Amino acid sequence: MTYHFDTLTSTNDEARKSTYVDMDVIWADMQSAGRGQRGHTWLSNKGENLTFSVVLEPLFLEASKQFLLSEITALSIYEMLYEYGIKSKIKWTNDIYVDNRKITGILIEHQLSGNFLRRTILGVGIDVNQVCFPQTLPNPTSMKLQSGHSFSLEQVLEKFMICLRRNYDSIRRGDFQTIQSKYHNLLYRLDERHRFMAEDGKFFYGIIRGVRPYGALIVENDSGQQKEYQFKEIEFVLSD
Repeated sequence: MTYHFDTLTSTNDEARKSTYVDMDVIWADMQSAGRGQRGHTWLSNKGENLTFSVVLEPLFLEASKQFLLSEITALSIYEMLYEYGIKSKIKWTNDIYVDNRKITGILIEHQLSGNFLRRTILGVGIDVNQVCFPQTLPNPTSMKLQSGHSFSLEQVLEKFMICLRRNYDSIRRGDFQTIQSKYHNLLYRLDERHRFMAEDGKFFYGIIRGVRPYGALIVENDSGQQKEYQFKEIEFVLSD
């Protein structure tokens, strides 16, 4: 079921309430304190974009396989955009880029029950109809900027949910390899040499070679050595 609000502090915060169950959607026209990855805030003009959270109760999924939920969320955004003729890539871990511009951000939060997931909240922000962005945002874009026309927010959300349900059913059936392979093949800058910044602030050049099932990014340096990086241990340098 979809719950539509005018304003919330954060859809992820609202989604934590126990009244919401598996596959419920919490959608707000405006977030007063929307959050992104790495502690960033999510900025969005009221009524122009989609800011929503989906509640999942993946009791069947071991906590060690939680990255699959990041993968299906990113894949579902990609598939929805593709249906509208917009080709995108997945910037690890789960931002969605069109060329070198960000069109979607995803923030996922988990609650565990022993060795299994009890509850997962998928927080999603899709830039749909906004065309003017704050200068503090380095590289934003939107579906309207990419296509030249506006979209129905309801229809975009509905298409995304169709894709998400399909991909969620795939992992419920245990078809992990198909999801992981699709995610790998859509990686932004896969097999390309680019500059990165390590956790210690040092810059280096490397080539993305893939992602482990548990979510670690595999980067090969100029010496041919491969190293795994967890979230926050490496940053992309977009202007290199």
